Amino acid sequence: MLEKFEKYQLVLLALILAFGLFFATKYAVNTLSKDGITVTGSAYEIVKSDSGRLSIDINIQAKTKAAAYQIMKKQLPLVTKYITEKGIPAENIEIKNYNGYYSYKYNQSTGNYTNEVDYFKLLQPMEITSNDVNKIKEISLDIQSLLDQGIDINIRQTAYYYSKLSDLKVKLLEAATDDAKQRAAAMLKATNNKVGNIQSVKMGVFQITEVDSTSVSDMGINDTSTIDKKVTAVANVVFKIK
Repeated sequence: MLEKFEKYQLVLLALILAFGLFFATKYAVNTLSKDGITVTGSAYEIVKSDSGRLSIDINIQAKTKAAAYQIMKKQLPLVTKYITEKGIPAENIEIKNYNGYYSYKYNQSTGNYTNEVDYFKLLQPMEITSNDVNKIKEISLDIQSLLDQGIDINIRQTAYYYSKLSDLKVKLLEAATDDAKQRAAAMLKATNNKVGNIQSVKMGVFQITEVDSTSVSDMGINDTSTIDKKVTAVANVVFKIK
């Protein structure tokens, strides 16, 4: 008799637990259906730069400022000729104001610089632009050959740009939002819920990086050092659950 009573208690306990689990699950699903789900989506596209800029300096060192200037007057046309012969129109070559400084002799015994001029250093900046990014790259790799003519060239920057970035950002943001919706649908599938309307969208920063780069930054990345670029958009989307 006692054994039957214990079995009855076990069955009753099992039924209570089962009903409790059923109502708890139902409550959880109903609560979930009233909330939103936040999902991060992303999209990217590989683009090729359609313009480039090469910034260089002609470096000249002479005993006096006047002597340095005379050397610059002779070397500047040679550098310009080199660039135009590479296929860059003269109007795409900008010659900027030169700058320079005096360097003073150093006294080894006292460990101090003197008031006697050692030499004058002159820097003549130039900027080359073109829609032919391959020409810009070719010149940046070959311009040091002017050293054979006694011309010291320093490359300050080679930069490549993509002019349709604004339109691409809109396209990628739409794709990132769609990616977020697909992710949300996959997450809600297990709970028998569906993705509802968008409650809010927050656009993340765009990452413009080298093609194989995995770098990200909270401030965004804007790579100008490579011709081919990877443009990535991120969207943080809150969907209503139905």
